[in-house]
Amino acid sequence: MRVAALLVAAGRGERMGAPGPKQFLPLLGRPVLRHAAEALLRDGMVEAIQPVCAEAERGRVDALLAGLPVLPAVPGGATRQASVRAGLEALAARAPAIVLVHDGARPVVPPGTVAAVVAALDGAEGAVPAQPVADTLKLVADGRVARTVPRDGLHRAQTPQGFRYPTLLALHRDAAESATDDAALLEAAGHAVRIVPGSELNVKITYPGDLERAEAALLPRMLPRTGTGFDVHRLVPGRPLFLCGVEVPHAMGLDGHSDADVGLHALCDAIYGALAEGDIGRHFPPSEARWKDADSAAFLRHAAGRIAARGGLLANADVTLICERPKITPHAPAMIARVAELLGVPEDRVSVKATTTERLGFPGREEGIAAQAAVSLLVPP
Repeated sequence: MRVAALLVAAGRGERMGAPGPKQFLPLLGRPVLRHAAEALLRDGMVEAIQPVCAEAERGRVDALLAGLPVLPAVPGGATRQASVRAGLEALAARAPAIVLVHDGARPVVPPGTVAAVVAALDGAEGAVPAQPVADTLKLVADGRVARTVPRDGLHRAQTPQGFRYPTLLALHRDAAESATDDAALLEAAGHAVRIVPGSELNVKITYPGDLERAEAALLPRMLPRTGTGFDVHRLVPGRPLFLCGVEVPHAMGLDGHSDADVGLHALCDAIYGALAEGDIGRHFPPSEARWKDADSAAFLRHAAGRIAARGGLLANADVTLICERPKITPHAPAMIARVAELLGVPEDRVSVKATTTERLGFPGREEGIAAQAAVSLLVPP
């Protein structure tokens, strides 16, 4: 193996003030850590990723990185240096020529960064992406400025940092003190560490506002996709009426293999269409007995899962129910809340409304109810 990467995700992220570790926070519909792993792989140079996390999070990390060329997660240590060493030791059986060390809380690795770091190792033991310090620096003590610090030559180090694997492993095995930066071990041992251009887009999630910065960096890469869906079922006696996930009082219900919720069915088809993944019948064939009288909420959850699996984001969903009766407006708020819950999005991204056909056609004769839906997604290319 020539190039492997450590994805360090054992920190607790206390400065973030979030209820859990920052690497698991949602970013555009997926955990920060998943973004970080995919960003490492984007240049096609990294052959395998070795995640390092807290012992209790190993199963969670393996699950959220499933489908990527990732080795089973290994437990980290009490310090960052201990965690990096644990990852290096886990790679020993494969012994890559080059190892990259990347923060699990850095979801954006600009294109070309990995290639630049690897190229810089030609003739050097280490390479670090870094940005020159542009702001005036102040040394502060007790809430007061003690002095201005010269910024000439100062750079902000980022990750992924690259190293000759044997060198970094040996230095970690010999290190007596805790280092917050792997390049510092090389510097202390007298090895040259090269600098390659960093980027303002390479945001480390540390404080609450950093999520917004990372989102702003990722959004321009997302492609808009639009999908539409349509469904219709006839009304029959003796069946409950479900519309957009809500049971609506009515003398008749919709006839179908499942619960025949036309609103959710049309919405599922719109999502599958936007993803170019067929229709609801492809994923949940009516010929299968297990879907008999099934709650259509399961179908919409699956469609939402497909958005997440593709790394996408639902911008909005719009459903129109077409019927004379029952009146939809009194139930619309509950329908919006239910659809938003199933999709895992805020309610302001969901619209449910109704119209009639002015007594024309089968809806006008109250023989059935139809629904049409449209969705807008943002999906990585």
